[in-house]
Amino acid sequence: MNDKKEITKIKDNLKELQSEIQEKNDEIQEKEDKINQKDQEIEQYKEQILRLQADFENFKKHTEKQLSEKIRNANEELIKKIIDSYEDLERALKSGKSDDLQEGVDLIHHNLKKVLEGEGLEEISAEGEKFDPYKHEALMAEAHNDFANGEIIEELCKGYTLNSKVIKYSKVKVCKKND
Repeated sequence: MNDKKEITKIKDNLKELQSEIQEKNDEIQEKEDKINQKDQEIEQYKEQILRLQADFENFKKHTEKQLSEKIRNANEELIKKIIDSYEDLERALKSGKSDDLQEGVDLIHHNLKKVLEGEGLEEISAEGEKFDPYKHEALMAEAHNDFANGEIIEELCKGYTLNSKVIKYSKVKVCKKND
């Protein structure tokens, strides 16, 4: 009888162990399903990142193309404005007469100045002004009785600003007195 009880007890233990094994297998399966689900989400995120990266590259190329087009168009507009002066110069040179040539060159100078001023170009005033290193470049210095120390005696080469930004410094001779 003892053997039957032992066998029953072993069978019961075996059933419990099988039940526990089944529970653990179910848990493992559940965890594997979650891992698979997470793997799928990761793949979706990877695909989304790749699409976003491709979209960004396309956007960047498109923006660069637009920018180069705008620059090309801006140059085109400026060139259109200068063409008339260029043709006037050509006609003046072909005329060969010195009076016509002088008149033609004066007209061209006036037209070009008007176009450039219309684009925001301004001459930097220099002669008789106080030297400003942000606008002027001193090429020479000399003592002079008619000018104050640091005052510009002579403008050697004109300077310009474009929309308030210095694009070419005035080259000047400055009064430098030795006191």
